[in-house]
Amino acid sequence: MPRTLESQITLEKTPSYFVTQEAPRRIFNMSRDTKLIVVVRNPVTRAISDYTQTLSKKPDIPTFEGLSFRNRTLGQVDASWNAIRIGMYALHLQSWLRYFPLAQIHFVSGERLITDPAGEMGRVQDFLGIKRLITDKHFYFNKTKGFPCLKKTESSLLPRCLGKSKGRAHVQIDPEVIDQLREFYRPYNIKFYETVGQDFRWE
Repeated sequence: MPRTLESQITLEKTPSYFVTQEAPRRIFNMSRDTKLIVVVRNPVTRAISDYTQTLSKKPDIPTFEGLSFRNRTLGQVDASWNAIRIGMYALHLQSWLRYFPLAQIHFVSGERLITDPAGEMGRVQDFLGIKRLITDKHFYFNKTKGFPCLKKTESSLLPRCLGKSKGRAHVQIDPEVIDQLREFYRPYNIKFYETVGQDFRWE
């Protein structure tokens, strides 16, 4: 991590931290006062998005349905497939709670980040104990991408938006497959809601 003054906050992000077994211990050993921010979204949507991104790079991979189930007829989901496993948030959270109290972890709703980016960012700023500087005036809705982007600032000539790999249309998935995955995730979601004290309404 870079050197940081008392008056500064240093941020670092990597999507794989939350699901990497060694990460909680290593971060705790670096600084037990670290505040953690985790962006979560409906695990079924997240898995489809994950697959869509992989498919764009490897067009010859098996179908989403083929990768999601060990036996679809029996409804046996393949939890060893990373795209499925990542969405089992309650499971991953347990590793973090061995090292960090829940008060040091803030969960951002991926859905609300799209529908109310300023509100979600306001809660992040509150969690970090800083003044609410990022507000509605900093966002505009990008129709092409289908989500909000940052408006251009005085120091930048162009607005800031996520890269080309973000915002692409998801592959079409059989509604029955989606229902089976919702059933699979339901107990994990309920456990997650109960643990963090927040209902993300993914049903």
